Order: sequence, then C-alpha cells, then structure tokens
Amino acid sequence: MREIEVILLVLAAATAAGCARGGPGGDAASERQPDALDVSRTLVVLLGTGTPNPDPLASGPSVAVVTGGRAYVVDVGPGVVRRASAAFLGGIGALRPEGLTRAFVTHLHSDHTAGYPDFILTPWTVGRSEPLHVYGPPGLEAMTDAILEAYREDIAVRLEGGEPDLKKGDPVVAHEVPAGPVYKDAFVKVEAFAVSHGAWTHAYGYRFEAADRTIVISGDSAASESVIDACGGCDVLVHEVYSTEGFQGRPADWQAYHAASHTSAAQLAVIASKAKPKLLVLYHELLWGATAEELLAEIGQGYGGKVVFGRDLDVY
Repeated sequence: MREIEVILLVLAAATAAGCARGGPGGDAASERQPDALDVSRTLVVLLGTGTPNPDPLASGPSVAVVTGGRAYVVDVGPGVVRRASAAFLGGIGALRPEGLTRAFVTHLHSDHTAGYPDFILTPWTVGRSEPLHVYGPPGLEAMTDAILEAYREDIAVRLEGGEPDLKKGDPVVAHEVPAGPVYKDAFVKVEAFAVSHGAWTHAYGYRFEAADRTIVISGDSAASESVIDACGGCDVLVHEVYSTEGFQGRPADWQAYHAASHTSAAQLAVIASKAKPKLLVLYHELLWGATAEELLAEIGQGYGGKVVFGRDLDVY
C-alpha cells in the first residue's frame, strides 16, 4: 500500500474515532462524550484544537457551542467546515454546513481565520438560506471585504451562472464589536471580554450563557484575570495552554514570545483554581515534545479539578 493511502486511512479512522470517543484516560470518556443527539442539553464541540503547526489530526482553532438547535462557532481555523460536517454526520444536527449562520472571532491571527473564506462560501454554496453573521474585533470588516473581493468572480458566477438553490444577497455580514455584550437571541447571550495576547491590540475571549450551562472560551491568551472573572464557576472553561516543561527547550526569543502571548500549564492551574470551572478543557495545546498525559500531569500539580485534553471532534 502506498504511503499516501496509509495516511488517508489513518486520517479517516481518526476522524471517525473523534466522533465517538473522548481523549486520553478511561474515566474521562463518559464526561467528554455525552449523547450528541440530546438537543435539550447545551453542548461544546471541538471543531479544531490545533495551532499554526500543520498537524493533520488537529484542524485550526474552532469551538462550537450548540444550544437551541443552533451552532455558535468561535474562531474559523483551517478545516472548520469539514470538521463541522463530520460532527453533523456523527449526530449533531446543528452543525450541518448549510446551517452555520453565527460565528465569533477572538482575534485575526491566521490560524484562527484561515478557514474564514471556507466558512463564508461553502455553507452558502450548498444551501445556506440566510447570511452568515460574524462578530469580532476591529479589522474584521476589512478582512471580510477583502475575502468577498477576492472571490468576486466566484460569487458572481454562482449567483448568475445557473446554479440552483442559491439565495441572492450577501453571503456574510461582519460586525465589529467592543468588549462587552455582543449578541443575544432566544437561546444564548454572548459576551466578549478582552484578553492579553502579545502585540494584538484587540484579542477576545467569549462567554456563552445558555439556559442550562455557561461556557467560556479563552481564545489565544496569556494568563489573564479576565478569564477568571468571565468564568466564575462556569460549567465549561475551554482554555489554550502550553507545556511548562516543553517551554524550557525553546529558543530564548520564542520563550519571550510565548510567555507574552500564551498560558503555561502552571499558569493555567492557577487560573482554573480561581475560576473554578466544573470542567476544564484544554485546546490549542503547544506540547513541544510533551505528551497529553504529561501536560495533564503538569496542570494537576497545581489544580485538583476535572480537566481533559481536548481533541478534534470531542463533545462535552
């Protein structure tokens, strides 16, 4: 068998497994995989847990909060629509691609937005019947306009070239928002809060308050008190992290960058101890040679609560 065929089989198996399993650890499996067909419960679905590193098993950062039959997607990293389709095939109806109509962007780093053109165009192409509404920091409107201009000929041909079932009108509406309440409907209230992420002037985390659960997502963030305030005993805290041990082997210039831009396992243990989430979910994990188990052990040195290592297509 050719090497590429082996790789494709491995990827297919990993995707299928992601719909049905949790991450490492036996007892955590039941916690991380509730009944995906139980639409009465607000769910957190990891559509991508990766970093800028092109890991074939970890799509770019993206987290869906599913409640009231609708998916609210935070960040649109590369691979997001395919991962949403995989989750839909795994039983989460709100993640059917043509139903993706709400998204929230934490900041404009490429690994969090490289899937944005796909998120605008693919669901629209296959039948989304209303515009996609996207909320995020300043710069989002310019990025959106540039994408629409880049795909101007594609959009014109799809609208006027004879393809059936497409609705005329804008495929996307971008909303630049300040920190604070940014969205509310019958099912959820969403608040953006500022986090510290290196040189970025505007970087957000998001708090989702549904009828049954409160979900907080850090986005890319150095250790920030605002995460603690936003969580305050929340049901699920999804937080980025890097290995404290792996960090020691990084070059000095990269250590300076990561220390200013991201959160170490030791720092996250302190944050979680103060925030007191019912469940801490790790994503955007920078391991640098450490294993998932070693990263969990690092956090466990300073935090005794429930924590899981998130992988693509895990459901909580």
